[in-house]
Amino acid sequence: MEEQERILQLRKQLHEHNYKYYVLNTPEITDMEFDMLMRELQELEQRHPEMADANSPTQRVGSDISQDFIQVEHRYPMLSLANTYNKQEVADFYNSVKKGLGGDEFEICCEMKYDGLSISLTYEDGKLVRAVTRGDGVRGDDVTANVKTIRTIPLVLNAGVDGRLDADMPLPPSSFEIRGEILMPWKVFERLNMEREAAEEPLFANPRNAASGTLKSQNSSVVAERQLDAYLYYLLGDNLPADGHYENLETARRWGFKISEGMRKARTLEEIYEFIDYWDEQRRHLPVATDGIVLKVNSLRQQRTLGYTAKSPRWAIAYKFKAERERTRLKEVTFQVGRTGQITPVANMEPVQLAGTTVKRATLNNEDFIRSLDLHEHDYVFVEKGGEIIPKIVGVDVDSREDGSEPVKFINCCPECGTPLVRYEGEAAHYCPNDAGCPPQIKGRIEHFISRKAMNIDSLGPETVDEYYRHGIIADVADLYRITVDMINGDGNREKSARKVVQGIADSCRVPFERVVFALGIRFVGETSAKLLARHFKTMEALAAATADELVQIEGIGDVIAGSVVSYFANPINRKIIERLRSYGLQMQLTEEQMTVAGDSLKGLSIVISGVFKQHSREEYKTIIEQNGGKNVGSISAKTSFILAGENMGPSKLQKAEKLGIRIVSEEEFLNMLA
Repeated sequence: MEEQERILQLRKQLHEHNYKYYVLNTPEITDMEFDMLMRELQELEQRHPEMADANSPTQRVGSDISQDFIQVEHRYPMLSLANTYNKQEVADFYNSVKKGLGGDEFEICCEMKYDGLSISLTYEDGKLVRAVTRGDGVRGDDVTANVKTIRTIPLVLNAGVDGRLDADMPLPPSSFEIRGEILMPWKVFERLNMEREAAEEPLFANPRNAASGTLKSQNSSVVAERQLDAYLYYLLGDNLPADGHYENLETARRWGFKISEGMRKARTLEEIYEFIDYWDEQRRHLPVATDGIVLKVNSLRQQRTLGYTAKSPRWAIAYKFKAERERTRLKEVTFQVGRTGQITPVANMEPVQLAGTTVKRATLNNEDFIRSLDLHEHDYVFVEKGGEIIPKIVGVDVDSREDGSEPVKFINCCPECGTPLVRYEGEAAHYCPNDAGCPPQIKGRIEHFISRKAMNIDSLGPETVDEYYRHGIIADVADLYRITVDMINGDGNREKSARKVVQGIADSCRVPFERVVFALGIRFVGETSAKLLARHFKTMEALAAATADELVQIEGIGDVIAGSVVSYFANPINRKIIERLRSYGLQMQLTEEQMTVAGDSLKGLSIVISGVFKQHSREEYKTIIEQNGGKNVGSISAKTSFILAGENMGPSKLQKAEKLGIRIVSEEEFLNMLA
């Protein structure tokens, strides 16, 4: 391949990986693999200056900007650090600093590199006034409301008697900025993924993705529930307490900021290496995820002397730890049944320590994955947490395999009810089709039914559902509505909680029809497809009577979903449950307001909503679009009819719209169209 062609190919690859990492939070390659591609591109571009492009990945910082927040420009750009993976490159950095400072003595501040979401906090007169994400390095998302729920971030700086700062404490500047990482502790991360696994929702790949997704939530109460943490690592502004970066952070600690205890100053390469070696081992015991070490020239004056490249400071570098991998023995493979009947094989292993947690289990995904590993009973396997991700088996130590050991075989029948398994066309997973009689599926459907996005019966939880099922109080979702206080009051000391449960169940009768359809737990029918079905058929009777041919006529409903819907309503047990739910007062059709089509002025149009609006909320505009025959879409493509744009429309969306020639419609113009 010609080098010029390789440059174009690398740019395309890196743009895609940047988007998946920063915007979608679904990285497909490791940091090391990304950096290797970036280095290759940098070297090729240096050899071919005629290929210069201002939009090359080498000329910009990746972006995590959400389209749902107001963007704020950073007073000081938030640049990324150059990465290294070996001690020789650390030595190269150390020597370049020595050369850049003309032989002057210098100190290196060694810190932990926490793997979270970068944040910039601005304080004025001792109070938090703004919190902004890194974004593209120039502008970021204003997430102040969400950050204020994080208890380790002070809203007001530490004060002494009568609200005055301690007498011997240096006063903070009237205005300054402090930067750090928003993190999700391992314990919270593991609990959250257990909850998502029980609900058969996609798992977060690592605590960083979970923290990022949480901080970008439009509901600050969700952020508060998830108990995020924060470590701060850099102070900026005029009139700082000291010239030393280390000394400034120690002062900031006294002001009330959470500063890493794992921080020290080094004068020699040997001291830096000692720090790296120590934390490469000890990081396994930390409560939060780390992925390396950051080395910074300590003197701010010397930092200014060294300056910056186009992308990163010359006075700092990140040393990245290698992915953790351990060898352990497979004890057995067990099979779990989810609420939709999906069978998940699980490797149960002898316990091994990885990234601060004890790993005993790892998902094996499906039969094809097991075959690709050539996994045998009692094999020794390699388990990895590359970039602190969910544990996964990445290989088998074939040389240690016992003579005569048999390959791991996938089961043919459900481990819970004995029903022969099926594998649907186009699906990698196997399923138990006995959705009405398989206990894990029954309990799983009840748990799904009461979940927040479905019937939102928050007074119940998985443990309570299991208890009620074991005691014969409930056997399906309709049984919930016959529960009385006396039935769940136990020995008489649970009356308050029992009344709360009964009231929560009663309140769920007001949940709109489209969420009732989602709550039924029809296999393959998610939140979006449930809304499509409800809006199209309008009543449960019409949906139940729909044929597969009628269902696939709805855009977004394919053969698999259509077949599952027909199969669900063909089952007399399911029909009986729906009739019982109707008798208890659940919403079985759209409201009159929803059924009333305001007009067809938007019929056939695909519309993207972006920005902040004055007249209506984004959700209200989505409803207005649907009521006028339009379709809401989440991303811009050549098929997009126009963009309904409010204030602070995301720059990436604006750029893509201009490139594709998509029309931008203001809020006022849009309302005039409908009028």
